[in-house]
Amino acid sequence: MTQQIPDRPLSPHLQIYRPQITSALSIFHRITGVALSAGLVLMVAWLWSAAYSGTYYDFWHQFFAGTFGRILLIGWTAAFYYHLGNGIRHLFWDIGRGFDLTNVTRSGVAVLAFVVLATSYSWMSILSSEVAR
Repeated sequence: MTQQIPDRPLSPHLQIYRPQITSALSIFHRITGVALSAGLVLMVAWLWSAAYSGTYYDFWHQFFAGTFGRILLIGWTAAFYYHLGNGIRHLFWDIGRGFDLTNVTRSGVAVLAFVVLATSYSWMSILSSEVAR
């Protein structure tokens, strides 16, 4: 006897469910983790160049002082704060707190607000200290 395969998806996918804040933040958490890993590779290259090669250090310094380098640094700062805030949110979930829909939405919005505020404050401090020099 042959088993019939239904004419429907076997697992949930994007055509069935509309995006929610929880799914968007989960996907973004993974993306920021990858971005932080890439940033770590560049940070190791920068540290290596500072220790061993003045020429390479000058290259990295000029790169991160330029517009594209600054955009990358701001992005990595935002990724760091997002990963930190969402990680704390997950710690509360690990102890069984904040699982109801209202708290899940509030904590997601709070994480996003934290990212904007912390990144803005960090870069305003960095840029104002550069102007003061």
